[in-house]
Amino acid sequence: MKGNLLLETNKIYNEDCLLGIRKIPDNSVDLVIIDPPYDICTKGGKQGNSRVAKDVKNLEKELIDNNLTNGFDVSILDELIRVMKNINIYIWCNGRQIPLYIKYFIEQLDCKLEIIIWGKTNPMPLYSNKYLGDKEYCLYFRKKGFCQPKNYEDAKTIYLSTLNIKDKQKYGHPTIKPLPLIRKLIRNSSNENDVVLDCFIGSGTTAVASILENRKFIGFEINKKYYDIALKRISETNKEDDNSWTINTLI
Repeated sequence: MKGNLLLETNKIYNEDCLLGIRKIPDNSVDLVIIDPPYDICTKGGKQGNSRVAKDVKNLEKELIDNNLTNGFDVSILDELIRVMKNINIYIWCNGRQIPLYIKYFIEQLDCKLEIIIWGKTNPMPLYSNKYLGDKEYCLYFRKKGFCQPKNYEDAKTIYLSTLNIKDKQKYGHPTIKPLPLIRKLIRNSSNENDVVLDCFIGSGTTAVASILENRKFIGFEINKKYYDIALKRISETNKEDDNSWTINTLI
């Protein structure tokens, strides 16, 4: 969409991202970071009645209740390509989704790929007939986008940390990602005052990271509960951060 359709930055929107992104002009976003719902099978085998098994059942219920297991409408990818100045996008996914993204971004668009791995040092001890769920994948596709780590640590593609138990409890989102890792992705692939878009902003981690790294942000979250959590978290970050953040208009 071309022209002077206006959209405010440094703001998140409680709406379907497929509708919201249509309000963003062509070639106006510098970086995209998304963590869309995974295509997850929640019909596991016998789990027993242990504390861990009960935790898993509770997690599965929360994921299902909040529509976080059924994947997403991949037509959003075409819209993301439209709004980006250059292809410069991080996508969180599970293993079974990787071929879909490779086909779209590499086979069709001839993008470069880096795979960032979040290695969890304290995964749930569930390994009956399978490997531990001790990692998550973040695919970085770029075409004229840039990756410019400023130091040795930022250049590493494997990020090791514990599960975000405290953040999950504090912000109430079951799939929250580590804030230091999101900040690193933003530092590596954007400049200060660039616009960062997250169409599935959840509890607001990308927005908070953008504020702390002096970037502008746009976010969409269809779930009202998570949207309210994100608003509160962004407000708290703005109060703590030294910078004075204002709502701007994207033209």
